[in-house]
Amino acid sequence: MPTMPTMPTTQQAAPPRAGGVAAAMSALILAVLLAALDQTIVSTALPRIAQELNGFDDIAWVSAAYLLASTAVTPLWGKLGDMFGRKRLYLASTSVFLIASVACGLARNLPELIGARVLQGVGGGGMIVLTFALVGDIVAPDRRGRYQGMFGSVYGVASIVGPLLGGVFTDQLSWRWAFLVNLPVGVVALAVAARALPAATRGARARIDYLGATVLAAIATGLVLVTSFGERWGWGSPAILGLIAVTVLLAVLLVPVERRAAAPVLPPAMLGSRTVVLSSLIGFLANAAMFAVLVYLPTYLQIVDGVSATLSGVHMLPLVAGLVISQSLAGRRSAHTGRLRMILLAGLAANLGGLLLLGTIGAGTGTLVLSGYFLLTGVGIGMVPMVVLTTVQNSVPASDLGAASAVVTFARSIGAAFGVAVFGTLLNTGFADRTRALPTAGGFDAARPDTIGRLPAALRDTALDAFAHATATGYLWIAPALAAGLVLALFLRPARAGRTVDTPRAGEGKAVTAPRATGEESVPAA
Repeated sequence: MPTMPTMPTTQQAAPPRAGGVAAAMSALILAVLLAALDQTIVSTALPRIAQELNGFDDIAWVSAAYLLASTAVTPLWGKLGDMFGRKRLYLASTSVFLIASVACGLARNLPELIGARVLQGVGGGGMIVLTFALVGDIVAPDRRGRYQGMFGSVYGVASIVGPLLGGVFTDQLSWRWAFLVNLPVGVVALAVAARALPAATRGARARIDYLGATVLAAIATGLVLVTSFGERWGWGSPAILGLIAVTVLLAVLLVPVERRAAAPVLPPAMLGSRTVVLSSLIGFLANAAMFAVLVYLPTYLQIVDGVSATLSGVHMLPLVAGLVISQSLAGRRSAHTGRLRMILLAGLAANLGGLLLLGTIGAGTGTLVLSGYFLLTGVGIGMVPMVVLTTVQNSVPASDLGAASAVVTFARSIGAAFGVAVFGTLLNTGFADRTRALPTAGGFDAARPDTIGRLPAALRDTALDAFAHATATGYLWIAPALAAGLVLALFLRPARAGRTVDTPRAGEGKAVTAPRATGEESVPAA
């Protein structure tokens, strides 16, 4: 049997008053917006970066480096926040992110840019997971859903706005501003957070689980590399198969490593919780579908409908509106009723319905019809992330909020990477299969949909129909993932959101345990 960990008795201070909560949330939202934007803002700037830094062969690493680093460090940041206080770790991760942003903007060559992106991902991963955990410190369980919904909306907005901003900066100023813009906004967020976030007193130190953190980071690295480069290197190539084998082996070794650790970065008991495991799996599947929509629908609009990058963002506004509205309503509904599972089921069902409708789109689908499909899909997307994270946070004591938030964030990050990779493979394969007979003399390449414009006008409609059909078919293939998430949600028994936190709220007496709902897990007592 493993020895009981000697955990630090980190106590979060009483949450700030209403005005302080608003200021703290404003700082956290700004930070999450910056971290989320840096996952998407670079995409439209990559061609110009490759041209100026003479690095076409390795340009994919500019995006992959950030995703890899941010995913790999997520569990470690969450655990360190539990051990040593989340505020100081949050300020440190934000500072790392801002310093790395400046380094990205000043990079003289591609290796320097990739190295700076790794450092930026280290800071960005900490900002995101610690933000989610800090919400658990600042507000009571019954109000977490409302605030977590705000951050989910930020992700959706960043996915649409990021590429647009990247294009504007690249065309009007320089691609370097895609990174340098983080500095003024981040400094403001850092100053507000330093003043508004609740302080924490640190108890006895615990030994850091370096081995567990290293193994977990290696697993994340393998997963991100497989998803990011599987199609480029070949899914059956020795490199990809070797990465898959090593990643699986490390995942098997992780369990005994964490059981022997004095203060495991990923507590085995947490992985034995049905709530944590099911919520993480649902988050993985939902994020896979979410990013397949957010990343590839703008491409569909630009290629099939022939709109500009800016107008594609305008066409996506119904999806963003549905996402933001549903996040807000779901957060308020969960605060009033505590029926998290009902909200989750409704969100997954709406998202699944939206995907099935997207599976019917074609070159002749009208803008109004598409807007309706986008709206329903956005409503479904918006209701899921908040419920998943809130469900997990309400099932663990405050001493494990960081680790629990990290588990869900880790699963969602890997899900996003898998969704983009799998859908990209489905789309490219389907398009190539339907256009192999088209001539290539004019520069058309069946492996590259962006070359459709090089076809003669008489054949262009055929290629556009092929791309639209491949996109629709891809969404039909992704739909079963959400159906599986819907089935898993039926077995989830989230705690009702009571008003219990592990420390008394300002002006209130001793905290008490949230009421237990029939058939549901209770919120752990302080």
